[in-house]
Amino acid sequence: MAATPQNPAAETPRRKASRHRGEGQWAAGHFTPLNGNEQFKKDDDGLNVRTRIETIYSKRGFQSIDPNDLRGRMRWWGLYTQRKPGIDGGKTAILEPEELDDEYFMLRVRIDGGRLTTAQLRVIGEISQEFARGTADLTDRQNVQYHWIRIEDVPEIWNRLEAVGLSTTEACGDTPRVILGSPVAGIAEDEIIDGTPAIDEIQRRIIGDQAFSNLPRKFKSAISGSPLLDVAHEINDIAFVGVVHPEHGPGFDLWVGGGLSTNPKIGQRLGAWVPLDEVPDVYEGVISIFRDYGYRRLRTRARLKFLVADWGTEKFRQVLETEYLKRALIDGPAPDQPVERWRDHVGVHRQKDGLFYVGFAPRVGRVDGTTLTKIAEVAEAHGSGRVRTTAEQKMVVLDVAKDQVDSLVAGLEALDLAVRPSPFRRGTMACTGIEYCKLAIVETKARGASLIDELERRIPEFDEPLTININGCPNACARIQVADIGLKGQLVLDADGEQVEGYQVHLGGALGLEAGFGRKVRGLKVTSDELPDYIERVLTRFKEEREDGERFAAWASRASEESLS
Repeated sequence: MAATPQNPAAETPRRKASRHRGEGQWAAGHFTPLNGNEQFKKDDDGLNVRTRIETIYSKRGFQSIDPNDLRGRMRWWGLYTQRKPGIDGGKTAILEPEELDDEYFMLRVRIDGGRLTTAQLRVIGEISQEFARGTADLTDRQNVQYHWIRIEDVPEIWNRLEAVGLSTTEACGDTPRVILGSPVAGIAEDEIIDGTPAIDEIQRRIIGDQAFSNLPRKFKSAISGSPLLDVAHEINDIAFVGVVHPEHGPGFDLWVGGGLSTNPKIGQRLGAWVPLDEVPDVYEGVISIFRDYGYRRLRTRARLKFLVADWGTEKFRQVLETEYLKRALIDGPAPDQPVERWRDHVGVHRQKDGLFYVGFAPRVGRVDGTTLTKIAEVAEAHGSGRVRTTAEQKMVVLDVAKDQVDSLVAGLEALDLAVRPSPFRRGTMACTGIEYCKLAIVETKARGASLIDELERRIPEFDEPLTININGCPNACARIQVADIGLKGQLVLDADGEQVEGYQVHLGGALGLEAGFGRKVRGLKVTSDELPDYIERVLTRFKEEREDGERFAAWASRASEESLS
């Protein structure tokens, strides 16, 4: 008698068939909105909210604002709701957005390439005084940020900014944000190539165009021909870095896929040399790849760095050349190692035309409207009509005659704007922090300012370049992973077991051609009150243990955990 055939299905439960959803890439046919942000962007382009702000919200007030505009599309015009006062850091991740929202806004003024006339700076200062309770912070993206902005005042602020050639267009949101540029583009004696024409053409062609106003997430850019590598190119989505090709001359080395936040990645070279007049085309090609192939299913994977990591640079370049540029790029060299440690242009420097530029350091980027108008006045009084913001929360006055330099320096330092700052004033950076930011857990700006004063008092002889970056949450707006000492805000336990503001410590991060992320020592957390003691202790050990000429980052990478604790 023949054996009865076995039925595999009777023994093994059949798996439920499921269709792979993909990553939300438009170019792969995945157009269905897969998260709330993609839905509101599909419903209406973020750029369209300006009309509603001007015709409805500014007339009817805060309560009239649609939630998807309030916490979504208004970012396309540089507006975020700020944190309601009195909410401690322990509630940041617990409360609903409407509980954290104040009825005031942060407004970001977009300053591509950091370029300002003194007339524009004066208007920025006047707006601060009239509409923002005097607030004005210099950011590490070369922008200026206001706080305490009322929706009723936004149209008038736009009118005043746009009357002098400034805007807030796509200063935030899932858009091509401000393009970083060398603060001394076109004037520095050692400049490889001036990227200003490319920045201007990208602004004209891309910014405010709805073909590029719905990206998977923000898109950060940088273009600089300075040998100092002064725009943090390693942590931008796209960066063009000045190099000299042995056959074709000055141009740019192309980098893609950098970014920090909770999953940091250093940008990757594509090995391509780009001439100045082709930079806008290549920029448009890369941002189009991001728009079409970028991941839209999960917000946590929506930056270009994830696509670059998955594809690799060879495939990314191939897609750029074959699908978007329709031509091959020229192979090219990497940038040279910068000869100077500081990249902020602080101090007095000769321009190629024989005039001078003077860079100065506020405390952790914090200025105010009155100070900004006075900077404009001081610059003009010494023959300058141009100023620049930097990617290090600093400013530069251009075009100063030699016989005016000393007087200008005295005028700036009378405003507590240090032209010859200590390493602590020069190297300390801080994000907005809990004072205004809804994502923050701890204070940053005031903490950074007091830390500078304390370290200058305790170790005045310390003269090594050093970066101390203070962030109020894990999102790394202040670049904590690439600082010599990076401080990530969180709540920690003090000696009495009480929960207080403090920081997780990252040590030995760096930018430059030896870019890398800081080291975390297991269990190392410092309360805010302990911070000066801790940094003094670590810097003392560094001075004792360092080898001849050794940088802090190199020492921190090899030092014992005991030395770093």
